[in-house]
Amino acid sequence: MKNWKSIPKVTEAQEALIGLGGARIYPIQPIGAMVLGLDLSAHEPPKQEIISVLEKIMADRGFIVIRNEKAVSESDFLRTSCWWGGRSLHSTHSIHPATPGGNPHIFRLSNDSNEGILGVGPQWHNDGSFIADTFSHAGYHMVRKPERGGGTFFAHQAAAFEALDPDEVDYWMRLSSVNATSGVVHPLVHKHPVSKNLCVWLHLGMTGAVIEKGAGSEGFRLLRESELRALCHRYNELLNSGLEEGYAVKYEYEENDCLFIDNLAVAHRASSEAHVPAQEQGLRIMHRSTVKGITDLAPDFGLPQYLDIYGLSPLGEGVWQSGGLGFRWDENAPMQN
Repeated sequence: MKNWKSIPKVTEAQEALIGLGGARIYPIQPIGAMVLGLDLSAHEPPKQEIISVLEKIMADRGFIVIRNEKAVSESDFLRTSCWWGGRSLHSTHSIHPATPGGNPHIFRLSNDSNEGILGVGPQWHNDGSFIADTFSHAGYHMVRKPERGGGTFFAHQAAAFEALDPDEVDYWMRLSSVNATSGVVHPLVHKHPVSKNLCVWLHLGMTGAVIEKGAGSEGFRLLRESELRALCHRYNELLNSGLEEGYAVKYEYEENDCLFIDNLAVAHRASSEAHVPAQEQGLRIMHRSTVKGITDLAPDFGLPQYLDIYGLSPLGEGVWQSGGLGFRWDENAPMQN
């Protein structure tokens, strides 16, 4: 496996600072980190210096897992979610009837329709791609672990950018995606606000169009169906390749794990096992939280932040598809957001 310069190690100084708060941190290979000994039920949060270093590790390595030996309450999970990024919850999801207390900040997922929403997130994506100020962070609390797996894949988007060929870099740097449900425009490559690394970004379940800025003084055009299908397949291949090349991981949860991602640094998708019915592999219940963004993920080249995806294409021929799951780049791929 290659050592990717955009995935730094957890430093001794970071380990020491976290240790002052009574916790320990260990790298998960090849990305992520595990935190032990951090009590999420404590009345007072850790010192701000410890929160800041954990947030920096998320920006560098994609995510952290806070392992808990005892059950974590909904309020403790949501309060911890607010340690990061915009420091407040920004919730846009539907509320399942089994959600404790009908809490609007808990997105309850399950492999049993009586317990949560089925089939969410089978393709690579980042949460909140339908808004300008995309969620800065997201949290995943494994409330009930199934007996036979049900993990999540995570891919480091800066290392994925490093893995592109030079010709791809030039091309991808000139692309912008248009969300199929909101028309918000995001760059396909952005600079992370903390790590300053260039990161790829594309939602494989909610993209309605991709705009190319021509080289030099050329204007804009939409990708045609064959071009957009090829781009989506390449993005899927690029992130999947991280499992062998050392910039992606499949994480299998323990019950009561609270996993927090930097949503601008790492993409994710549910494993197929996460969607196996409860009667076949045991009940799975996960709670997700989403955190307010800090700044808009704005497109380059003077493109507007929003376009009317439900109106006529402003750029002539090419894929311009609104609503639902957007462009179906693979007819055999399960699609649900």
